[in-house]
Amino acid sequence: MAKIAKRITKNADGLNREKFYGLGEAVKLVKSRANAKFDETIEVAMNLGVDPRHADQMVRGVCNLPNGSGRKVRVAVFAKGPKAEEAKKAGADIVGADDLFEIVNKGTIDFDRCIATPDMMGLVGRLGKVLGPRGMMPNPKVGTVTMDVTAAVKAAKGGAVEFRVEKAGIVQAGVGKASFSAEQIEGNVKAFIDAVIKAKPQGAKGAFVKKVSISSTMGPGLKLDIASLTATA
Repeated sequence: MAKIAKRITKNADGLNREKFYGLGEAVKLVKSRANAKFDETIEVAMNLGVDPRHADQMVRGVCNLPNGSGRKVRVAVFAKGPKAEEAKKAGADIVGADDLFEIVNKGTIDFDRCIATPDMMGLVGRLGKVLGPRGMMPNPKVGTVTMDVTAAVKAAKGGAVEFRVEKAGIVQAGVGKASFSAEQIEGNVKAFIDAVIKAKPQGAKGAFVKKVSISSTMGPGLKLDIASLTATA
């Protein structure tokens, strides 16, 4: 039988895994148990009442976290001419067109978010097999295919997080760092849940949000009281 690490046992001490916690209490408990040697990410997972195998039940969108994500995000932009210069001035880490296509097509992806102007999608579309599995394919629905590259780059750098429901109906995202204040984390959690609820597809039937939990990278997960969350969202 595998031996449970002392740190894991200690972190779980005093927690009721069956209890549904209020957001404020849950955030304090998660922060107090984020004791790894690095600044742990605070993660939220939502179990939704959808079947993403059906097109009319797909949940996808973007959330601009009011207090940022705490991550240093490297942004790549596919653009030419004036739009390429605009992207560089906005703070994009990598900007290119055919040259960037060749780099990515060989499997070198040195960025976290990918943005493209509409005229570049004929080229970028050929990278579907490379970018798609990584969830990096630019999409107009989440604002990563746009002529306003300045806004898109600043949003990506400032804490915008994309979300997409997985096969089991789960949506999850990092919504901050353990070093954030409790108020900052709470604000980000509420913003994320609000964004997911607003992305409810027409094909969803019955209860849309079934379960919500919060955890840190190395800490235990806590169930959140859905009624209080959805009432404020």
